[in-house]
Amino acid sequence: MTAETYRDAWGIPHLRASDARELAHAQGRVTALDRAWQLEVERHRSRGTSASFLGAGALSWDVLARRARLDDTARRCFAALERRDPETADWVRAYVDGVNDGLPAGARRAPEFTRTGLTPGRWRPWTPLAVWLATHILFAGFPAKLWREQAVRHLGRDAVRLFATDGPGTAGSNGWLLTGARTASGHAIVAGDPHRFIEDPGVYQQIRLSCPEFDVVGLAVPGVPGIAHFGHTGTAAWAITNAMADYQDLYRERLRRTGAGVEALGPDGHWHRAARHTETVEIAGEPPVEIELIETPRGPVIAGGPEGLEAGLTPERPHPPQAAEGDVEALALRYPPRVTEDLGLSALLPLLRARTVADIDRALDAWAEPVNVVQAADTRGHTLHRVAGRVPLRAEANRLHPVPAWQPGHDWQGTHRTPYAEPADGIAVMANQRGLATPLGVEFAPPHRADRIRALLGTRRSWTADAMPAIHTDTHLGSAAPLLDHLAALDGLTPEAARLRDRLLAWNRHMDAGSTDAAAYAAVRSAVVRHLAAHPVFAPLAEPPAYPEVLLPWLALVPRIGHALEHLLRAEELYGIDRPATVRAALEEVAAQPPHGTWSDTHRLSPWRALPAPEPSAEPGLAGDHDCVLCTSAVPGLTDRAARGPAARYIWDLADRDNSRWVVPFGADGVPGTPHHTDQLPLWLTGELAPIVTDWALLEPDRTEETDV
Repeated sequence: MTAETYRDAWGIPHLRASDARELAHAQGRVTALDRAWQLEVERHRSRGTSASFLGAGALSWDVLARRARLDDTARRCFAALERRDPETADWVRAYVDGVNDGLPAGARRAPEFTRTGLTPGRWRPWTPLAVWLATHILFAGFPAKLWREQAVRHLGRDAVRLFATDGPGTAGSNGWLLTGARTASGHAIVAGDPHRFIEDPGVYQQIRLSCPEFDVVGLAVPGVPGIAHFGHTGTAAWAITNAMADYQDLYRERLRRTGAGVEALGPDGHWHRAARHTETVEIAGEPPVEIELIETPRGPVIAGGPEGLEAGLTPERPHPPQAAEGDVEALALRYPPRVTEDLGLSALLPLLRARTVADIDRALDAWAEPVNVVQAADTRGHTLHRVAGRVPLRAEANRLHPVPAWQPGHDWQGTHRTPYAEPADGIAVMANQRGLATPLGVEFAPPHRADRIRALLGTRRSWTADAMPAIHTDTHLGSAAPLLDHLAALDGLTPEAARLRDRLLAWNRHMDAGSTDAAAYAAVRSAVVRHLAAHPVFAPLAEPPAYPEVLLPWLALVPRIGHALEHLLRAEELYGIDRPATVRAALEEVAAQPPHGTWSDTHRLSPWRALPAPEPSAEPGLAGDHDCVLCTSAVPGLTDRAARGPAARYIWDLADRDNSRWVVPFGADGVPGTPHHTDQLPLWLTGELAPIVTDWALLEPDRTEETDV
């Protein structure tokens, strides 16, 4: 049997082939047909060449990708994969061959190629690994170490605790597992939603992969073979959330330039030769720039160089005179795949072949990064709740902030043991909160989403898949209490402010799309954040530091205060700030010019597109907020718009896979204007999910290549 492609009513591809290799080829080909533009953007981002057609706005990312050696690391990992696991390496090659076969037709369908003048390139065997690495290099949020360093320097060590919350640069998720003891069918249900930056086309691809060895439905990462994060094999299913683990380190390096190149001062007190070369970055519409790539024994230098940090910010600027030896610093990034030459792809085929929880557990022993919390169940009644991935053992200082490369005691000493847990009373909840993965991380999400999910699941003893969307779309805002408590304590308000205060105290604390009270609360919250950020005590943190632009979102003061607001308001003392006066001023400000309209009037979807649409249209309004189960993240004090939210929703029913369902924000087809580009958006907005169809007789043969735009 040759590979066959079918589509359901939502245009989702269902593939079947004679073996796993042929199936991988078919997966690569159909992905290229549906998402050629997305694939090429991701390939260029992984290589640090996206500015060549996207322009100067992509330069900062390209420089980081090159300095961090993403493509080179992927190449090394693939070479190691060929030695360690030739079957998986051959499977990846088959996927790449499929991508290359499908790209010409896919590019003809995608208008962005014409708009930019981009010609599809050729994927290399390691490109899927590079795409995976580029997608997740910032996943663990290593730039937060730079924020913590600055906060501690200016505010003291308590700042680490006060600002410890998942910020705007962190990807998280909701996930929950109900054992058979808590379901009407007697079989487990696994459900949830990954929270990522909402992209168009989407970061997840609904797909079915079927061959004599396995038949799996799930959410794939476009550009990577198999189904890594969320899958249902018919007899077993798994899902993940971000474990919030810390597994990357930043080292401050002392570098010096010599006649032979560049040297770095090591922990042994001696200068050691660093690898060095230069590369040219092309920029559409502008002259190219030359950058210097340096790698020390700790890792690639991602900021600065022998002339200091600021010299590295403008790669086209000539090197200034050499600074004093003790004053010259740069930042090197140490991340596991660069050290181990392993991205964990050996887990992917065993996951597809899994029939039981034990199979999934064994497969995940090969997982590398990102580090995730996994929930899984099978039709035999077994469940799994564990961390998957590798976290290095090292000094506590490494986890908190950049450490000096020239001082001993900051090397890696093996990896942490894998934490496991059991469902409590038939329920396991994971929402990036402290818990199973606590020993592995520093900053975690507040407990509100996890507590709310558990509370909702605790309202009945028996659940069905049909009831899960009500959990997905819950809008209760658990983090509202501290600000409302401050409002309740105010007196001597103007009549307008008193009426607004009383209205907010009577509010049900749900960030519903049509709620005017939610809009008023958000306005007061943002005003409080802005007033706090303007206080002189935070002034040293308000100026953008001398780091690459791509890292600055983790270092921005207003989002940091916005996402840590409840901690800042509840702290026993806050650097001498008069918080009642701050809240009073914010309330009076909003009362004088109250918002008109509902929460969804300003809380609107703001998806990322590599190339803006030629004719921008109004994006839909949303319910939810950062600390709601319906996690559509506004950034208090900065914007009500939501760039991050549920990048997919899924319900895996172990009683009957056909009773499972899924949805993504846009659709299966990455080509604007096609029937399946945005057809799932209405479902996503209302909390509905599309059915999963596994009966081949109910599917239609693929006609994608006949529908060129």
